[in-house]
Amino acid sequence: MRVRVKEERVDDNLLLESLIERAAQINTKTVAVALAEDSEVIKAVIEASERNLARFILYGNQEKIKALLDTTKYDIKIVHTDSSASAAECAVKAVSSKEADVLMKGNLATNIILKAVLNKNFGLRTGNILSHTAVFEIPEIDRLLIVTDAAMNVSPDLEQKRQIIENAVWIAQSIGIDHPKVAPIAAVETVNPLMQATLDAAALTMMNKRGQIDGCSIDGPLALDNAVSNLAAKHKGIHSEVAGNADILLVPTIEVGNVLYKSLVYFAKAKVAAVISGAKAPIVLTSRADSSESKLHSLALALCCATE
Repeated sequence: MRVRVKEERVDDNLLLESLIERAAQINTKTVAVALAEDSEVIKAVIEASERNLARFILYGNQEKIKALLDTTKYDIKIVHTDSSASAAECAVKAVSSKEADVLMKGNLATNIILKAVLNKNFGLRTGNILSHTAVFEIPEIDRLLIVTDAAMNVSPDLEQKRQIIENAVWIAQSIGIDHPKVAPIAAVETVNPLMQATLDAAALTMMNKRGQIDGCSIDGPLALDNAVSNLAAKHKGIHSEVAGNADILLVPTIEVGNVLYKSLVYFAKAKVAAVISGAKAPIVLTSRADSSESKLHSLALALCCATE
């Protein structure tokens, strides 16, 4: 089943919902939640349990978690920890030892959980770059749109961008976009020696043509309008498989990605699911301010991407 809708959309709420449906069809996996003592995290955990998406191991203050959970009918294990650092370490170790399949950030700072993820003795590094991949459901857009990297890599070089694309392609394929179209975004759609983003985009396009980046089609540089709008691409005289139909937008810097991410959420009222990819297992690294709905969608995305 593909999650992209090519014809008329029947229900505007079904795109990210399809990730939940897809995750429910996968063999039940276990999620380790670091510092789960947060109401929105617990809401997402309960709904995921009700929909048989996963089993859970919750790390944190046992009394606080039990007070929020207020039920024992789900397959949820609670492990008491005395600090956020301890919760992060225990959750990462559970994934590293394959006791759990997915790592989820709870009510703790990102740097604390990433420190555990990057630990040389028990962490989840693979030698590849870690990158943030966000999947958006945007009103009036007839497909899911992926943006990377809005939260991890500040100013990636060409090799890092190649790996970021590969991480995003893996995510896309995991949710049913078999051969995603990738647009490296710049301010213009022509190569300008004074603009590094355009040089990198052209190089990535050539690498794709030569088989150095496979599983996708890449065309760039493309400005945002002609990457996502067929009308804009036609107006500019740009004819390619990717122009106007991009599935993945590769942003040149974290500032561009962060502003685009938040603009889609706050101005376009988009729904979003996001994971960190490139580690031994998917990492749900939502903001502590995110709603339980966003956390649930991100959890479903991670479960779709978790390998056996």
